[in-house]
Amino acid sequence: MEVVPTAPEVATQKTAPGGVDRGEGVQQRFDIVVIGGGPGGYATALYASSAGLSVAVVELDKVGGTCLHRGCVPAKEFLETAAVHRTVTRSGEFGITMGTDGGGPTLDFSVSQKRKQQVVEQLFMGLTGLLKGKGVTVFSGSGTLLPDHRVRIVGNDGSSTEITGTDVVLAAGSVPRTIPGFDIDGTIVMTSDEFLSLEALPESVAVIGGGAIGCEFASLLSDLGSTVTVFEALPAILNGCDDDVVRTVARSFRKRGIDVKVDARLQGHTPDPSGKGTVVSYEDGEKLAVDAVVVSVGRRPRTEGLLAQGTGVAVDDREFVVTDETMRTGADGVWAVGDVVATPQLAHVGFAEAIVVVKSILGEPVVPVAYERVPWAIYCHPEVAFAGLTEAAAREAGYDVVVKKDPFGGNSRARIIGDTEGMVKVVAERRPDGATGRILGVHMVGPWVTEQLGAGYLAVNWEATADEVAQFIQPHPSLSESFGETVLALTGRGLHLA
Repeated sequence: MEVVPTAPEVATQKTAPGGVDRGEGVQQRFDIVVIGGGPGGYATALYASSAGLSVAVVELDKVGGTCLHRGCVPAKEFLETAAVHRTVTRSGEFGITMGTDGGGPTLDFSVSQKRKQQVVEQLFMGLTGLLKGKGVTVFSGSGTLLPDHRVRIVGNDGSSTEITGTDVVLAAGSVPRTIPGFDIDGTIVMTSDEFLSLEALPESVAVIGGGAIGCEFASLLSDLGSTVTVFEALPAILNGCDDDVVRTVARSFRKRGIDVKVDARLQGHTPDPSGKGTVVSYEDGEKLAVDAVVVSVGRRPRTEGLLAQGTGVAVDDREFVVTDETMRTGADGVWAVGDVVATPQLAHVGFAEAIVVVKSILGEPVVPVAYERVPWAIYCHPEVAFAGLTEAAAREAGYDVVVKKDPFGGNSRARIIGDTEGMVKVVAERRPDGATGRILGVHMVGPWVTEQLGAGYLAVNWEATADEVAQFIQPHPSLSESFGETVLALTGRGLHLA
C-alpha cells in the first residue's frame, strides 16, 4: 500500500502504481476515490481494483477503520479471553485440575490487551499488504468532498492537496454516540473506544445500553470477574431480536449475576472526589456506586466536515448520507456505503454495499442489499445469530406462521462441550393447505451460533421451503444438527423433535 503524504510537492507526481495517470500539478485523477478506509471503504477499493479500476483511499487514521482497530475485532478478542476463562474455570467438570490449591484461574488483563493488539496489528499489516498488492493508493489525512468530484485532503500537519475521482465513494464510518449527563473522560466514563484500550478491568461497571455492544461488554466483564449492571431505556435488552432469544439471554445474565435494569431513566453521575469511581443516579433518587461507566448506546455517522457546499449530496436530520437502493447519492457519480448510511451498522453490510457500488459503476447487473435479511451476530454469552423476520414481525406483516424450536439441551455435541443453554428457532410461512412453506426467519442463541448461521441465512435469502432445506444432511454429532432437526420438524416428520 502506498501511503502518500499530503505535502504539495508529492502532488506533482504524475504516475501512480500501475501506471495510472494522476494529472498535472496538484490534480491527481483516479477512477474511484474512496473517503474512509474502514470495511466499506477498503472493500470498495479491493473490489474495484480487482476489476481493473484505479483507486485512491483517503484515511484519517489507519485502514481497517473502527471495526479493526476500535470495534469488532478487538471486542471479539476480549470475548474470546472471556471464553477461555470460562473454559478453564469449568475444567474440573472434565477431570482436569489446575493445581493443588484449588483456586480458580487468575487474569492479567494487560496480557490480554497485548494479545489483542498483536491480533489487530497482524490483520492491519495483512490488509496493508493486500491494498498495496492491488495497486490501491492510500492518502493519509482527512477527506472532504468538493464540487466536481474533487476531494480535498488535509494532513495532520496541516498540509493540503486535492485529488479527483471519476466516481467518489463516501465511507467515512461512525463514532460512538454519547448521552447527556455522562461526559466522556476516558477513565471513569468511557465509550467502546476507551474501554478497548484498558490495561486493567474495573471491579464494578455500569453499562449504559443493552443492545448488541452493551450486552457483549456486559458478558465479557462478568465472565472476567467484574460486577456488572446494565441500564437499558427500552422495555427489554437486544431490541430487534426475537422474543425467545431475548428471554434466553436475559435469563443467562440473571443466573450469572448481571443486573439488567430495563425502562431505566438515568439522571447523571457524581464522580468520587478521590477519582476512584462514580455514583450513577437513576429513576427516583436511586443510586449505584461503580468504578467505571461504559456508554454503549450506538454510533452516529462521521459526516462532520465530509461535505463542502455545492456537492449536491443530501444529509438527513440524523446526519446520515441519503442514498437510493444502489447506494447512489443525489449527486451523479457520488456514492455512500457503510456507517455513514442509515443501514445496519455491520461490517459485512459495508462489504455488500461496496460490491453494489462497484458493479453499478461498471454497468453490471446489481442486486441491492436486502437489509431485512442480512445476517446478524452478537458475541455475548450465550451467542446470538439471526437472519430474516422474527416471529412477532412475521405475524405483524400478515403471515400465517408455523414455528419450531429445538433446545440445545437435546444436542449431543452441546452436551459433550458442556454448553447446552439456548436453542434454534425457525419461523416459516404456513401454506393455505396447512403445510409449511417458505422459511421467513432463523434465530439462534447458544454455543457458537455465530458460526452456524450460514445455512439459515441461505435458506431465508433463497426463499427456500422447509421441505427443500430438510433434504440437506447435517453431520453428527454437531451443533448444526439442531438447525437441521428444527427444519425437519417443520415438515411434520422430525426425528427427535415433535
